[in-house]
Amino acid sequence: MNKFNQVQNKIHTNESLKKQLVEWEMTGEKIVFTNGCFDLLHKGHVDYLAKASDLGTKLVLGLNTDESVSKLKGPHRPIQDESSRLQVIASLGFVDAVVLFGEETPYELIKLVQPDVLVKGSDYKPEDIVGYDVVMSKNGEVRTIDFIPGYSTSAIEKKIKLAF
Repeated sequence: MNKFNQVQNKIHTNESLKKQLVEWEMTGEKIVFTNGCFDLLHKGHVDYLAKASDLGTKLVLGLNTDESVSKLKGPHRPIQDESSRLQVIASLGFVDAVVLFGEETPYELIKLVQPDVLVKGSDYKPEDIVGYDVVMSKNGEVRTIDFIPGYSTSAIEKKIKLAF
């Protein structure tokens, strides 16, 4: 399979993700789930996602739709459309599946995935992370990962604006 198709095969709908999850369950994979906007991929994102991936054998990423990014970040975001963000995230070797979600939170997606490990940034307390109840009810783990200081899409956006 060529590299482009390998990337495309990581991009899922909820239905295709269900099928993939069944296959992974049959082979005993440890599923890690995280989510976010990932608007402009930067060093902080790569560090976070690589560390999240290390917590299991398969990393599933819920990616906010364009509409949900605008609701969260304001009308000037996203900078990159959801199709572009899907491609970029799926191209990362340590991301095994990426799926869009448009709800305010990824709660329904987490219920679908039933991850063994749920991951968010350390700006959250584990018990406050959406989906905590789902993961803990199946004796899973909820983990946080520290961000690299100074790396954020908002900081990059400000730097670009100051340049003009």
